[in-house]
Order: sequence, then structure tokens, then C-alpha cells
Amino acid sequence: MPVDYWLIDTENMRGGLLKRPAPAPPPRSGTNAYVCSMEVKDYDSIAAAILKNGGQVAMPKFAVPGTCWQGYFVDPAGNTIGIFQVDPNAR
Repeated sequence: MPVDYWLIDTENMRGGLLKRPAPAPPPRSGTNAYVCSMEVKDYDSIAAAILKNGGQVAMPKFAVPGTCWQGYFVDPAGNTIGIFQVDPNAR
């Protein structure tokens, strides 16, 4: 059986996307699958692009002290994704 899988390769990130094998969970009930986070060069510009394309903030940007800026979004299909920007000065 073929599997729907898409490679993600942009100037700011690389990764992959597998089609959800089951219905999305109801809003505000958490995820029913693994949540992937991707490193980006500019958190704020990628977050703006996610929102512009129909995504919603699931967990606002926060500092992982001394490591990075992290946040989570829900895409229009109900998938939760994370992005992070490495920053050893994050507080």
C-alpha cells in the first residue's frame, strides 16, 4: 500500500510530513500522534507564515533557557507542529 509522504526542504528548514492515518482529535483535546519540532533560522518570520496560511498557535513562543525559543502550532488539518530557533541566550 502506498504511503502519502512529503519531503520538506526550504531555505529555513528540512523535514518530512506523513499523512494522518486517523481522524484529527477534537479541538483542545491534545494530540493523538507524535509531535514533530523543526529548527528554523527565524522563529518570528516562520510563525507569521504559519498564521498567514491558516495555522493557529497551540502554545505561544517560550524560552528553553540557554537553548532555544520554542512554540507549537496547529495546522488547518489539525496536526500539531513545533518550531524552534537555537539561541543560547534564550531566557
